[in-house]
Amino acid sequence: MDLRIFTEPQQGATYDTLLTVAKATEDLGFDAFFRSDHYLKMGNVDGLPGPTDAWITLAGLARETKRIRLGTLMTAGTFRLPGVLAIQVAQVDQMSGGRVELGLGAGWFEEEHAAYGIPFPKEKFGRLEEQLEIVTGLWQTKVGKTFDFHGRFYDLTDSPALPKPAQEKIPVLIGGHGATRTPRLAARYADEFNIPFASIEDSRRQFGRVRAAAEEAGRRADDLVYSNALVVCVGRNDAEVARRAAAIGREVDELKANGLAGSPAEVVEKIGKYAEIGSQRIYLQVLDLDDLDHLELISAEVQSQLA
Repeated sequence: MDLRIFTEPQQGATYDTLLTVAKATEDLGFDAFFRSDHYLKMGNVDGLPGPTDAWITLAGLARETKRIRLGTLMTAGTFRLPGVLAIQVAQVDQMSGGRVELGLGAGWFEEEHAAYGIPFPKEKFGRLEEQLEIVTGLWQTKVGKTFDFHGRFYDLTDSPALPKPAQEKIPVLIGGHGATRTPRLAARYADEFNIPFASIEDSRRQFGRVRAAAEEAGRRADDLVYSNALVVCVGRNDAEVARRAAAIGREVDELKANGLAGSPAEVVEKIGKYAEIGSQRIYLQVLDLDDLDHLELISAEVQSQLA
């Protein structure tokens, strides 16, 4: 079971804070540092000092880390044109020496679009499908050849399809709870399928849909990695768990029901239940980015047991 650290910087974080967490992620032996792609806070937080851009952040981290994978859960398809996104991600992959992964979603948070003057189209899923075809098609085009695409939403003519990533293939993550279109899209384009904030039973059901869609599309279901994203709140004792829950504005019972919360032993046991239904990787949503002791505890007493 791979453990990855997943952050939500729109809730309030500077680049320096993210760098500190990313370096701790690397030093403590976690597999990857991922971040959300949002421009507006959610819930009862001040969000100060304001948003940081996902791919600018990852570009910086690419030069200041050495081992960990870097990526997004999920880049909002509404934020970037697909040709521009292909260039950005390929460049950051080069800057990292080939450690980037692209999670790409349709975009959903209408208020952040209104706040920053970003168009919020009605037909987001069709756009996402074209974006995936364009981004992956640009990367796969041989040097010296050109790429053309004429779709409903995007039109590319005689693109040199440059630059190329450092990796032969950048892993693409697709995720969500949709019962039909999401599994079909994952079967066609994804290297990894991620389901965010889902119960064990809902994860089992969605993984089954994706596996069936992959086989229907002519792929081996096991060609994909299956993963979960879950909020994490671990403590050495009940008081520490309660303190960490209060720091992120959550209740302990709710966190235990819907995430990974409790003692290290409790969290290891619950991760094991996700592993039993086919989850191979967990993105630990860390909401208090100043609590590095939390990461140290997870590394020492959760990750070590899973290894």
